[in-house]
Amino acid sequence: MKRRAVRYSTRSNTDAAWIYRTIAAASSANTALDYVQRILYFCERLEYGAERGRQRDDIRPSLRIIGFERRVTVAFAVEPEQVVILRIFYGGWDWESDLR
Repeated sequence: MKRRAVRYSTRSNTDAAWIYRTIAAASSANTALDYVQRILYFCERLEYGAERGRQRDDIRPSLRIIGFERRVTVAFAVEPEQVVILRIFYGGWDWESDLR
């Protein structure tokens, strides 16, 4: 299994911040921080075996989609030396339209 660096796009960082604010407003800052940290840890684990998830070349070349805890969809691209986390979608976001 090849190890690749995990890199986050600006949009994925913005998504994580939005998820944090949304959960913090509905629950608490601690709950939001814990949830976002779990998402990011999940993304970091893509450094090994990045070929997980569902390949969606029909939307974008090298795009892969993987779910996290039934509420989050992570969109990422596998490149020769890195995995790029493109977006982190929360809830019922129409990620297909967003990525086209």
